[in-house]
Amino acid sequence: MTDRPRNIDTALAAFDELWSPRILTRVNDWDVRLAKVRGEHLWHAHHDTDEFFLVLDGALDIDLREPGAAPRRVTLRRNDTYVVPRGVDHRPSSAEGATLLLFEPAGTLTTGDYAGEVPAHITATIGTALS
Repeated sequence: MTDRPRNIDTALAAFDELWSPRILTRVNDWDVRLAKVRGEHLWHAHHDTDEFFLVLDGALDIDLREPGAAPRRVTLRRNDTYVVPRGVDHRPSSAEGATLLLFEPAGTLTTGDYAGEVPAHITATIGTALS
């Protein structure tokens, strides 16, 4: 990573790809990732870690399927945060588009446990370093 300050606006201006997070920096063994999103991601879970979302701009819906509970939706707007608990099936989406800051353990796959074919608009990745 880097030992210099990083500006979030500058980092976001450095890429346009949707659902393809960039690693802004690292804290201990955790990535601080930035992502631009629009449309739907896919249903997945992270069985070994929680997933932290902070909406920097726009709005994000997170559909949740928890064992023993009715499916539900959490809607986040600018400056809202939410943590999806480990093991919970979830599907983020944004009709109008959003920018996000995410905290995840380094190496966490963006598609979690999903084993099917990944749609072309989603990059299954562990995050890409910003240059």
